[in-house]
Amino acid sequence: MKGYCTASILALSAAVISPASARSAIDAIVSNDDSGSAGSRPLSSGSPSASGNSDYLECVPFARQLSGLQIYGDAHTWWKQAKGRYARGFEPRVGAVLAIEPHGNSTLGHVATVTQIVDSRTILVSHANWSVPGKIERNVSVLDVSPENDWSQVRVWYGPAHNLGASHWPVAGFIYNAEPGALPAARSTRVASEGDSAASQAEGKKKGRHSDPIGDIIAGNY
Repeated sequence: MKGYCTASILALSAAVISPASARSAIDAIVSNDDSGSAGSRPLSSGSPSASGNSDYLECVPFARQLSGLQIYGDAHTWWKQAKGRYARGFEPRVGAVLAIEPHGNSTLGHVATVTQIVDSRTILVSHANWSVPGKIERNVSVLDVSPENDWSQVRVWYGPAHNLGASHWPVAGFIYNAEPGALPAARSTRVASEGDSAASQAEGKKKGRHSDPIGDIIAGNY
């Protein structure tokens, strides 16, 4: 009888901690990740989502974490906030933050951190809250489609399509984790300061780089 009771207790314990129970808990997390439901609730801080998955975040805290820039607030405010605090420019550098301006249905702008320079018109970035709400994407492509190859317009990798998105996103510029004036001047003819006149910008273009026929093709066809 004693042996029967022991066997019954062991069987009951096994049922409580059965693999099926453990699997259902894991499945709940995986299912939550796949559906993107955690990302559909934007996070107001840099904390992981309620599911415990740290791969869901807004673009601002993720860019701050990767770049080291201590800028807070909506993405569209980063460019102006950086003035006088950090070096800014229009040439991509690894570790810099790409500041995308509001466009279309995007009213808050976007920030992404440069992880690799591929060529004069292609970079890789890591960012969050782009292809899928709250989802982190690492080392995805961004293509400069500006006629002057000055990174004023870009196309950004869109995960669901497995290709670059069709939109031409306006770019404010790149923010570098360095003091203003600490980096050598970039080759771009764009002007970093707000309020520059159209005449001064036109003059900058005259003194800038030579014609870029490949850039013209990219800007027209991509």
